[in-house]
Amino acid sequence: MRPNTAPIARLLAAAAVALGCLAVGASATVVTTCRAAADSDARVDYSFCVAELGNHRESPDADTWGLAKVAALTGVNNADDAVYDAKALVAKQPGGPTRAAARPPDARKRAALGQCRRLYFDAELAFAGAYDEINAREYAAGKEMAAEAVALARRCDDVFAEAGIPSPLAWRGVYAARIGAVCTAIAGLINIK
Repeated sequence: MRPNTAPIARLLAAAAVALGCLAVGASATVVTTCRAAADSDARVDYSFCVAELGNHRESPDADTWGLAKVAALTGVNNADDAVYDAKALVAKQPGGPTRAAARPPDARKRAALGQCRRLYFDAELAFAGAYDEINAREYAAGKEMAAEAVALARRCDDVFAEAGIPSPLAWRGVYAARIGAVCTAIAGLINIK
């Protein structure tokens, strides 16, 4: 009689997938946590989650709790970069390679950028608050703070829409929404354990 090798083959295949994930820089915890987050919340983009959390220096040793904090920190960094971007766009000086690129912002755009700088500063504080709440194991409060951060980032897009100007920071708002969804979904996973 020949032994059944199917269970061994499945185990070897699973091990190969796990090793493949580790080889590309995402730990098994990142992969499994992002899969669970995507399965629990339709707003979570699995590939985005793995790419963003897998690249963070604290992710390889992090458990689910640690990954929720990493997602919040990633939101802090994005919001901080948006503050810097808005400030740089307001301070833009003539003298670039083309006239269109060198043109400083008009008054409407300057006002919108100023409002967005403040909104993203508040979003940065809200993501930092999400980190603090999750760190204190106050998951519901952490999820609320992450949702507040996303709402603040979206308000920046509204400011530009009301001014009738395309937002140069739109991608920052999209990123904030995506990382906010990851943060809240992972915090929700901890909450149900």
